[in-house]
Amino acid sequence: MRLDKLLSNMGAGSRKEVKLLLKAGAIQVDGEIVRDPKQHVDVETQQVLMYGEPVTYQKYIYLMMNKPPGVISATEDKRDETVIDLLFEDVTYFKPFPVGRLDKDTEGLLLLTNDGSFNHALMSPKKHVEKTYYAEVTGVLTQEDVEAIAAGITLEDGYQAKPG
Repeated sequence: MRLDKLLSNMGAGSRKEVKLLLKAGAIQVDGEIVRDPKQHVDVETQQVLMYGEPVTYQKYIYLMMNKPPGVISATEDKRDETVIDLLFEDVTYFKPFPVGRLDKDTEGLLLLTNDGSFNHALMSPKKHVEKTYYAEVTGVLTQEDVEAIAAGITLEDGYQAKPG
């Protein structure tokens, strides 16, 4: 992997900022100062230091969040705060996205990752990954209501919820 790409992917800055770090002699590979942004490094075998501190390559991240009500499960939105807006900057450069979604007014566990295969393995209907939801309702659920939910219902937005 190119050194400038590694450093920018690990949050050292934009490629332009990384070039300035290299020019200043702030980056070492295997104990040698490197100034060439195009130099290739093997992230498995070579040690990269920035200002004497190790730079560790991490391809994927997996985050758990207790999503609060009022926040949407999206990566960006022009009107509402998103779950990405709640993250610390040191993980946003990995470009995580929500695995599934919780409605805006719903709170609870939400996974975020940048691993598309992991997301697919959990969310694809063909994978049959069981999910459990807890809901508090106003009023009383009748046995008829419970049976309708268990059989699968159509939500207000037209989404057909699968039987439980």
